[in-house]
Amino acid sequence: MKIIYFHQHFSTPKGSAGIRSYEMARRLVARGHQVTMVCGSYGGGETGLSQIFQRGRRCGTIDGIDIIEFELAYSNSDGFVKRAMTFVKFAMRSINLALTEKYDVLFATTTPLTAGIPGILARWLRGKPFVFEVRDLWPELPRAMGVIRNPIVLGAMSVLEWASYRSAHRLIGLSPGIVDGIVRRGVLRGRIAAVPNGCDLDIFGKAVQPWRPDGVVSTDLLAVFAGTHGMANGLEAVLDAAAELKRRGRVDIKLLLIGQGKLKAALQSRALRENLDNVVFHDPVNKASLAGLMAAADLGLQVLANIPAFYYGTSPNKFFDYIAAGLPVLNNYPGWLAEMINKHQCGFAVPPDDAQAFADALEHAAADRDVLNGMGQRGLLLARSEFSREKLANAWVDWVIGVKV
Repeated sequence: MKIIYFHQHFSTPKGSAGIRSYEMARRLVARGHQVTMVCGSYGGGETGLSQIFQRGRRCGTIDGIDIIEFELAYSNSDGFVKRAMTFVKFAMRSINLALTEKYDVLFATTTPLTAGIPGILARWLRGKPFVFEVRDLWPELPRAMGVIRNPIVLGAMSVLEWASYRSAHRLIGLSPGIVDGIVRRGVLRGRIAAVPNGCDLDIFGKAVQPWRPDGVVSTDLLAVFAGTHGMANGLEAVLDAAAELKRRGRVDIKLLLIGQGKLKAALQSRALRENLDNVVFHDPVNKASLAGLMAAADLGLQVLANIPAFYYGTSPNKFFDYIAAGLPVLNNYPGWLAEMINKHQCGFAVPPDDAQAFADALEHAAADRDVLNGMGQRGLLLARSEFSREKLANAWVDWVIGVKV
């Protein structure tokens, strides 16, 4: 079977971005299917292709995956208009492939929501099986965050969301709230599979060379956030906790923010202004280097802005990377991940917007390393038993290739 796979932000493990699509495509190839990955050039991502773009695109094969990469640079630091234009350009170029290429199944994954456009047209104009994967609920999340307020834009996004869901023969949701959100749009639950992000145990669960950034000594408690520094991530909460720790004189607890994003410069300015030398900023690293960092860390920070739509409507890569590395997790918002942490006793779940509770949890972590290690081991057991990439990828592949018109 030949699958054409649209993911604008595709990356291999050589990049610093999430690798769900890479792992899923590899699983399809291992099962004997042919995969053509269609993507753009994503800041922090790495497709593995290095040749010069010809007429706006370049092609090649990486780890058995045929890749078509459009020359459409995208970064989380871009402004709204620039990002929107990049999304539209990618969708337009994708439509041409969806309507002309030979394939058996079209698979598209968000974000952005415009990823569904080629699938809609392929289904109705060519009668092709279409499977749509939903990583975030749009326009629910940008509306809740206040990022998009224009009623015309929100209305257009709502129509596109409805059309994508109704056009897809099958759907995949990455969290319980996403599945419920699709159902609320009138889709039968039997057409939706829940396949959350998975744990890359072959990357984070094996012996690696541990390392810590400059300024963090071996006796410090090292808590790591690895991800985008944007509005959704609510990293001001980490700096609030850092300020509280400074007031308490806890110079032995270091908070590492590794990644990039639109708000990184503002966060760095605040840390400098308030002399928060217990916060360390670091550029993004690839998955192999990240595994080494996590091997030397003590705690993973799962932080998001306090927006109810996030509570059950997200499936963050970083949480699954943390538990795959055997790190306990400090989570600062309610929802399905907080419930999982409490149930399996694999970290700390603190209330949102509570710097004292956040700092208290870090102090508890520093006070008893044996208890902390036990939390990490329970998280690793959870990673192996319920969220191994192999287990989830096989379920994903079965759902995708089982689609029928």
